[in-house]
Amino acid sequence: MRSISRVVGVSINTVSKVLVQAGEACAAYHDETVREVNASKVQCDEIWSFVYAKQKNVKMAKSAPSNAGDVWTWTALDSDSKMILSWMVGGRDAGYAIEFMDDLRSRLANRVQLTTDGHRAYLEAVEAVEGAFGGDVDYAQLIKLYGEEPNKSPERKYSPSICTGARKRRVEGNPDLAYVSTSHVERQNLTMRMSTRLTNAFSKKVENHIHMLSLYFVYYNFCRIHKSLKVTPAMEAGVSDTLHDMEWIVGLIDARAPKLGRPKSYKKRNSK
Repeated sequence: MRSISRVVGVSINTVSKVLVQAGEACAAYHDETVREVNASKVQCDEIWSFVYAKQKNVKMAKSAPSNAGDVWTWTALDSDSKMILSWMVGGRDAGYAIEFMDDLRSRLANRVQLTTDGHRAYLEAVEAVEGAFGGDVDYAQLIKLYGEEPNKSPERKYSPSICTGARKRRVEGNPDLAYVSTSHVERQNLTMRMSTRLTNAFSKKVENHIHMLSLYFVYYNFCRIHKSLKVTPAMEAGVSDTLHDMEWIVGLIDARAPKLGRPKSYKKRNSK
């Protein structure tokens, strides 16, 4: 943000203000527009990030806000159109799973096949999926199995464990196991990370983190042409028939700006 303020020659407060306005406008547009979507296969995942400081460093951080530390972005992706249907920022427990699934269900027009990873929050709160969809869903989990490399070399000292396999588990309804996958949503998470974290910068306030993601998801859904689809995800999903650009997003911001009223008139005081 400071780099942007230097490049365009404005105060960093102006940059912050525009970010907030863009985030609020994009969040409102996504909430209002991404409704009654016809999808067949939906994949969900969570991606880690942090605000102000990593969780282990919060206690030592100076003037850390109350919500500093690890945050997770929950995403639900239509596997066919590659459109982000629902997203949420917060913790990774059952309460957030319930809220996330409720929001996802409210945006769908039909029964879908749902795939998540083996994160226990989806099952710990039975109402997370069952409460949101009732019995009107074909739900399966893709449980990945991890193991350590036998002869781990020094250069792999800090590398994550190796995925040795995956197990598909039916949870609800009659999911087609051939389509039980989280590959598409995981690939989108990589796109999100590369699009929003090209530097070592990070958000110092969770509100700014949310504004950044709000802007990104509207750009991803409505402005960015998907390389394999040759159209935007929103166009492929039938939510939009137009290729939008950043000027259109600026228009969303302007449309939400308060209208300037007529200046107040003041009565002249009669001088004695």
